[in-house]
Amino acid sequence: MNDFVDRLSSAEPTPGGGGAAALCGALSSALCNMVCNLTTGKKKYAEYQPEIDELLKSIPKMTKHLMDDIEKDAEAFKPLAKAYSLSKDTPGYSDIMEAATVNAAKAPLEITRDIYALVPVIERLSVIGSRLAVSDVACASTILKAAIESSVMNIYINTGSMRNRELAISMNIEAKNMVEDTVSRMDAVYSEIMEALWKS
Repeated sequence: MNDFVDRLSSAEPTPGGGGAAALCGALSSALCNMVCNLTTGKKKYAEYQPEIDELLKSIPKMTKHLMDDIEKDAEAFKPLAKAYSLSKDTPGYSDIMEAATVNAAKAPLEITRDIYALVPVIERLSVIGSRLAVSDVACASTILKAAIESSVMNIYINTGSMRNRELAISMNIEAKNMVEDTVSRMDAVYSEIMEALWKS
């Protein structure tokens, strides 16, 4: 973690916002896994045990995907960084830039999809998770919201330069829909938990 923060603080182009967004998603996922671990085996939540068992299998995979996304995002940016250093007189310059830009936009789109996959998990844990860990579900919800709102910025900055406007618009619409849905649903989770805690 310290190494990542040091690299993020440097003048190097990677890791950057995409990697930071993926890390936030992984932290949210890890919190979800913690809530499951604090819930499993408890008699009070026995009726939800089959769901908790399934989540304890699926959530670590989601966390790993998001951690892997950090490096994937950095790798996807390398061709674009190299393309930026080329002279505009380079043969095929326009096509090289387009291919690199599309590739750089696809990586954060994948990160956004991986982040979005956690939305129903957090919603469900707000219902079936241990009440002793409900504040952690709220934390997971607000971190996930920050993760997805951050991730899409790395899509938009690249799609704005793409010549293939049909593809760019398609990617933007998919990203926008995921963000709006996530924000709405995670705000609802956060508000419900906060209200419950204030009343307790």
